[in-house]
Amino acid sequence: MSATTRNEADVIVIGGGIMGTTTAFFLRQRNRSVILLERGLTGQQASGVNFGGIRRQGRALPQLAMANRALRTWQRSAELLGEDIEFLPSGHTRVCYHQQDVENFDQYAIDARAYGLELEVLHGEAMFRRFPFLCREVLAASISPLDGHANPRLAAPAFGRAAARLGAQVIEETEIVRVEKDAGRFRVESARGDVYWAAQLVICAGAWASRLTEQFGETAPLTARGPQMCVTEPVPYVFKSSMGVFTSVKDESIYFRQIPRGNIIVGGGPPGPADAATSRASVLPINTVRQLAQMRRLVPALAPLHVIRVWSGVESYLPDSEPVIGPSSQVDGLFYAFGFSGSGFQIGPGVGETLAELVDTGSTAISLDAFSIRRFAKQQAVRSTIVTS
Repeated sequence: MSATTRNEADVIVIGGGIMGTTTAFFLRQRNRSVILLERGLTGQQASGVNFGGIRRQGRALPQLAMANRALRTWQRSAELLGEDIEFLPSGHTRVCYHQQDVENFDQYAIDARAYGLELEVLHGEAMFRRFPFLCREVLAASISPLDGHANPRLAAPAFGRAAARLGAQVIEETEIVRVEKDAGRFRVESARGDVYWAAQLVICAGAWASRLTEQFGETAPLTARGPQMCVTEPVPYVFKSSMGVFTSVKDESIYFRQIPRGNIIVGGGPPGPADAATSRASVLPINTVRQLAQMRRLVPALAPLHVIRVWSGVESYLPDSEPVIGPSSQVDGLFYAFGFSGSGFQIGPGVGETLAELVDTGSTAISLDAFSIRRFAKQQAVRSTIVTS
C-alpha cells in the first residue's frame, strides 16, 4: 500500500541513527513508502559519537552474518550514497597482553571462519616484524584485513539523505511520545501533537527505545552509558590499521585509529555517565588521562601527543551485550533494533538491510533468534518464580 497523505506511509521508522537511516534506505530500495522520525538530528547520539570502527572480528558469532552483510554496504557506500563517508578498508587489528587471550584469538579465528570471517593471528616475533611499534608486553595480534573505519559523524546523516532522495520522508526534531496499534494500523504521536500512521512500525530509538516498547507491553533493561572519546593533534599518517587491546581488564582496554589528515582517534576504558532523560553524556577527565596512559603503554612512541578534543554521547547497553533485533513478540507488524551496547556502528547497515527484508517479505535468511526481545520476558519470569518460591 502506498501512502495517501503526508502523514501516512507503509512503514514508520522511529530513530534516525545508523539503524533507522539504513532501514529507511533499504526499505525505499524495496519501494516501500517510509516516514523516518528522529527526536533530534540524524546521527546525533550513539551513531555519531562512537569510535567509527568497521570491526567484524570480536563480535559474537551470531552477529557475523549481519556484520558481513554490513561490510558489503560499507564497501559500496560512496556509490550507494553519492558522497564520501570516509570509509577506509585499512584493516582492523586486535592485540592482547594475557595468555588466555592468545588462546581466545586462536580459537575465535577457527570459529569465525565458518561464518565467513578470515583472520590472521600472529604471535611473538612474527607479530613484531609486522608491527614493530608495539610494546613488548603484547603477546599476539589478530588481523582482519578487510575491516577498517569510517566517519560516524557523516554516516547516518548520509544514509538519511540518501533515503530522502529515494523518496523517504525524513522528519527531524520530532520526539515521539505515544505509539499504539489502532484498527490494524500503527498510530504514532509526537510531542507537538502531530500524528503519523503506517501498517508497520520499526523502533530504532537507542537509549529511548524502551519508553516506546513498553507501550506495547514489552521491555528491555536498557542502561545509558557514555563512550569516552578523544582525538590527538595531527602527526604523519603511519597507522593504517585500526588497533585495539582485547582484555578482560576494563582499564586496559584501548583502541585507536588514524585518519589520513593525521589525527589519532582514541577510545576505550570504562564508560562515563549518560542520561537518556536529558540526552547528555560526559567525558570524565580521569578517563582521558588513563586512556592516554594505556595508549602510551601499547605504542610508546605516541607518548608526546596532545589531546585536542574530547566528546561523548548517549549509548544504550543491555546486560548480555547483545542487541534486540527483529519482530515484536506481542504485536504483528512491529519490529525492533536497539541496545547495541557500544558495538552498533559497523553492523548498522547489515541490520538495516535485514530489517527491511524482514518488514517487506516477512522473513530473512539470517537467524534473529538470539536477538529476540522475548529473552527478557523469559528472564523476568524466571526471576519472578525465584522470588515467589
